[in-house]
Amino acid sequence: MNLLKYLFVGFVFGIVLTKSEAISWYRIYEMFQFDSFHMYGIIMTAIATGVVGVQIIKRRKLNDIDGLPIEILDKEKGTFRYWIGGLLFGLGWALVGACPGPIFILIGAGFMSVGFILFGALFGTFLYGLIKDKLPH
Repeated sequence: MNLLKYLFVGFVFGIVLTKSEAISWYRIYEMFQFDSFHMYGIIMTAIATGVVGVQIIKRRKLNDIDGLPIEILDKEKGTFRYWIGGLLFGLGWALVGACPGPIFILIGAGFMSVGFILFGALFGTFLYGLIKDKLPH
């Protein structure tokens, strides 16, 4: 019963992304061609919401659902790995037309061929887990 709230939030997230056309391959294609502001507006709204939310958590010293204080650690220094990771993420996003969240939404909407994309994403995550200790962090 406790997991029901997560399922509800997932449904709401899926509906919002579907209605905003954030899962549309065409909208993603437009974004990478710099033909439309639509997706950039969605991304900037998400960033602004995240910044405001984190500031509220930090300034009010809010607790998590279990009553424990939320601790947000600073990121480690190192720009190279962020550039490489962002480049790989962006290339994958541009090639398949979906980032991780919309993959599940597209499968839920009945586009079963997106299952191959999900498999590739999970396989890539598995490979990273195998070689992460050998990578320069």
